[in-house]
Amino acid sequence: MFDRNDPRRNAAWQAAQQWRARTNQAPRGPLGGLKLILTWLLFGMLLVVGTVLGLFFLLLGWAMLPFVRYRMKKRLEQIRAEQAKEAGSGYHYSETRYRESHYRGGHRPGEHELLEGDYEVRDDERKG
Repeated sequence: MFDRNDPRRNAAWQAAQQWRARTNQAPRGPLGGLKLILTWLLFGMLLVVGTVLGLFFLLLGWAMLPFVRYRMKKRLEQIRAEQAKEAGSGYHYSETRYRESHYRGGHRPGEHELLEGDYEVRDDERKG
């Protein structure tokens, strides 16, 4: 009769039995245990060295953040200055040159008196 709860039909039980058979076949000589211990020690040391290196590079990255931020900030200011210089070569630049040449011969009002553009006050007396 077929028993569903028979452990020999269970895949996990069969895998465990295979692992048990493999461990029984491990080298049993005087060097077998030593090799196993040395393997575990080597693996443990690799884990420790990897963790220490990871922490070192993490701290190094954190220490470099202010310097990288400063360089990026300076580069961003340089890019903004170049963009402002390029933008100033358009309409605003020609208006500024016009005002400088226009007021060169006569009286030039102070910057606080000059609004955007040129204005002129006229005395128009309209008689109606």
